Amino acid sequence: MAFDLTINGQSISLDVDPQMPLLWALRDVVGLTGTKFGCGKALCGACNVNVDGQVVRSCMFPVSAAAGKNVTTIESLSEQGDHPVQVAWRKLNVPQCGYCQSGQIISAAALLERNPNPSDADIDNAMSGNICRCGTYTRIRAAIHRAAEDRS
Repeated sequence: MAFDLTINGQSISLDVDPQMPLLWALRDVVGLTGTKFGCGKALCGACNVNVDGQVVRSCMFPVSAAAGKNVTTIESLSEQGDHPVQVAWRKLNVPQCGYCQSGQIISAAALLERNPNPSDADIDNAMSGNICRCGTYTRIRAAIHRAAEDRS
């Protein structure tokens, strides 16, 4: 069965099982490997993508639910890596292993779209579903504040 969706601004038709997780369609069918597999149970946030303005866990989000919608992955946040969140991430040396970073950055960018000047509580709430095994939460929060300042 074919599903039409827009991925990173490009119209794409995917002829896949309706229940195929969006994560695997993105990685294995489309070839966008920036979105990572973490837990496979929608608990860690490594697989986060933005679907029509909402952050979703792509490991449990079926392709059929994305049909007709706009999907944004880490690859299209900024081709040059100069999105304010990406810049702040580098300036503050947020990642250690880096595995969770695509999901973290997608969540942070979505937060700043909704709330351009978030408080610590806003950040903690928005990022609470993203697990960082390296424990860089303090740097993540600082980077989101930095990105908010840089966007102003």
